[in-house]
Amino acid sequence: MDITEIMQPIQHRIDESHLKQRRVFLWGQVDDRSARHVIDRLLLLSATDSEYGAAHDDVSLIINSPGGANTAGFAILDTMRSLPCDVRTECYGLAASFGALLLLCGASGKRSAHPHSRIMIHQPWIPGEIRAPALDLRIHAAEIEKQRREINAIIASVTGNSVDQIEADTDRDRWFDAAEALRYGLIDSICE
Repeated sequence: MDITEIMQPIQHRIDESHLKQRRVFLWGQVDDRSARHVIDRLLLLSATDSEYGAAHDDVSLIINSPGGANTAGFAILDTMRSLPCDVRTECYGLAASFGALLLLCGASGKRSAHPHSRIMIHQPWIPGEIRAPALDLRIHAAEIEKQRREINAIIASVTGNSVDQIEADTDRDRWFDAAEALRYGLIDSICE
């Protein structure tokens, strides 16, 4: 028997336990695969009353993520906002880039971070290498600028800071510890 055969039943029990506690994990990059993982579980927990609780009971999204693809992140965010239940967000370790946006978009009063967590906001960027004609580069740049304005508006709306302040703060990587994130309005509490 190899280690995979030993670990699969254990992992299944762990996953089942988390679902019964209405806990969903975003651990690692925000990409299509992780978005599908998170969205599937959010929809499962909010669809109907089940062994996992009532559809309207809060769901906790536990985040330890450096961020990633904006399109995958927006898919998670739109799902969170469409649910009949509140989504509590909690940072373990790191919530950076789109991971930070998901953290701060949890239900009002239900966003938290652990004391040693780090949270980082910044302007979006185009990942990887782009090989394209100049006109296509301008099109990509215009789309990223549109996403930047949209993300800054979301951060401003949630934190109560002005869009001008958010634009200045996201011009480069802006790091926060848990206490700084609380003062800035990114979270509502620090876990004990």
